[in-house]
Amino acid sequence: MTQKDPVMVIGSPVPVIEQGLAARFELVREARAGIRGVAVAGGHVRIDAALMDTLPDLEVVASLGVGYDHVDAKEAARRGVVVTHTPDVLTGEVADLALCLLLATIRQIPQADRYVRAGHWLKSAMPLTTTLRERKVGILGLGRIGKAIAKRLDACDVTVEYHGRQPQEGVPYRYHPTLLGLAQECDVLLVVASGGAETHHLVNADVLKALGPDGILVNVGRGTVVDEAALVQALQNKTILSAGLDVFENEPHVPPALIAMDHVVLLPHVGSASVYTRKAMAQLVVDNLLAWFDGRGPLTAVPECKHLGAGQR
Repeated sequence: MTQKDPVMVIGSPVPVIEQGLAARFELVREARAGIRGVAVAGGHVRIDAALMDTLPDLEVVASLGVGYDHVDAKEAARRGVVVTHTPDVLTGEVADLALCLLLATIRQIPQADRYVRAGHWLKSAMPLTTTLRERKVGILGLGRIGKAIAKRLDACDVTVEYHGRQPQEGVPYRYHPTLLGLAQECDVLLVVASGGAETHHLVNADVLKALGPDGILVNVGRGTVVDEAALVQALQNKTILSAGLDVFENEPHVPPALIAMDHVVLLPHVGSASVYTRKAMAQLVVDNLLAWFDGRGPLTAVPECKHLGAGQR
């Protein structure tokens, strides 16, 4: 009987990943020599130099999700270890959720639901809400998901502008070289940026102030991109009007001050959380590992690792 290659599985059990890998690999939970592949199936485990030191034969880390700030990709690349993620298959789902969250925040849809359930409608009509009409939406991070959100916003007949590391060719949206400049021009800031040191607290008190008292912040990127304490203060002081948040700095812990506010919409990081999309993401984790061990190279390597070649048996 041929001995199976060991693959370490980190995080909560994901049936598609575990079943997809079990036919080909020996699935292990503890780090040891001889492990060439790791499947990161969620959770909050940091894949850093210390963990890599316990895996001397490591060649590939396949992570579930498009964001990979929990993996030190630069350190992995330095060691010749390829890191993969699961882009594209979740783009439409997250873009749909972002638009829903924006509309729910602006039109106070969760609040309206609570209004009916509490019997208030029997006594009086719900107060009028603000609108998406005639707003200018700024997107922080015009990558795959950002472009998909912008496309959906085009159908809403609103102006879209953006900020990122650099202007992009072939997009019809105005580019702002600074985030502060974008916030000064827009009254909705939609955060789609990934996490990490480069984006940590990019949305700070100055950016929130620039949005203005009618401003709305929506975050479907990473919680660390927003200075959460500054956001709480801006909401409490009515520096901005409202916020719709799918991500937080210290998930799953949400500041009690945010929970206490009725003029914000809070979601439990469900941007890609449909059965259909999560299955596709999990399958891509499996496919990346199979491709690597077959010597075909990674299917969806992160940018830091695209220069690394195919695995050799």
